[in-house]
Amino acid sequence: MIQVIMYTRSGCHLCDLAREDLASIHQQYPHDLLEIDIDSSKDLEVAYGFDIPVIEVGPYTLKAPFDIQELKITLGAAIDRQRHIDEINKADMRPAKWTTADEVTYWITRHYLALFNFFVIIYLGLPFLAPVMMKLGAETPARWIYRGYSFVCHQLSYRSVFILGEQVFYPREAAGVDGLLTYNEATGLSEAHEAEALFQSRNFFGNDNVGFKVALCQRDIAIYGGILIFGLLFSATGRKLPPLPWYLWIAIGLVPIGLDGLSQLISQPPFNFIPFRESTPLFRLLTGFLFGFSTAWFGYPLVEETMADSRQVLAAKRLRSQENSKNPT
Repeated sequence: MIQVIMYTRSGCHLCDLAREDLASIHQQYPHDLLEIDIDSSKDLEVAYGFDIPVIEVGPYTLKAPFDIQELKITLGAAIDRQRHIDEINKADMRPAKWTTADEVTYWITRHYLALFNFFVIIYLGLPFLAPVMMKLGAETPARWIYRGYSFVCHQLSYRSVFILGEQVFYPREAAGVDGLLTYNEATGLSEAHEAEALFQSRNFFGNDNVGFKVALCQRDIAIYGGILIFGLLFSATGRKLPPLPWYLWIAIGLVPIGLDGLSQLISQPPFNFIPFRESTPLFRLLTGFLFGFSTAWFGYPLVEETMADSRQVLAAKRLRSQENSKNPT
């Protein structure tokens, strides 16, 4: 039988309704109800004060307002999840042997988020190392980084970030950003959408005056920065944040970046479907961050649900293995 935790407080009308709904579906969805008064703890009051009643069932969370149908779906999912775990645990009745592969897998299920964050830090950090190396005169390793990231990013200078120079951005004149030197004014290079000009922009790494280009463009920096920020936030909250609903992921993450990027693409050669438009650094950074942050918010909690199931199965296997070693047959 699953356990349902309800965070409540006295005088909460919605809590009374939730309690009645849970009682009405108890026979269909058997559960033990544990009620926790948030007024008993300052931390609980801060965490749940504006959301009660809050229902927690395993990895699933419901915050007010919710109806009986949402309760049925949540409890049904929790019961199916527990049944699946029980079936896995009962599938192999032979004495369990804890292997090195089990140990490695169990370690990964516990530390996968730290690994994710570490790799994102490295992936995002190396592009910033390249301009620092250029400034210090270590051009060969810096060019290796630029070349490596050129396979995943266009690296056009007027859509990039520069450090150690006069400005952070050198946009095209068409972007209409006031108060900044344009790419052409700063470098003397053409802003035309032609093969030679694009090649020059891609291969211009910077100089001591304008600074040196980060090896990822503005939008990519924002995307991976958003992923990293959510990853750190998810870790700081004990990996307990629920996943972002898919429709919010589309609205917040996909639509803004799609509109900004697509409108720019179809306005420029060879398409020219709409009047010419060049996005600004602000729009690129904002839409990129929204996409990266919301994508991580949508995906990381789902990964955590899978990892939590695996941890439970492996923990049970390790316990059986320890019992077998103490009581060999």
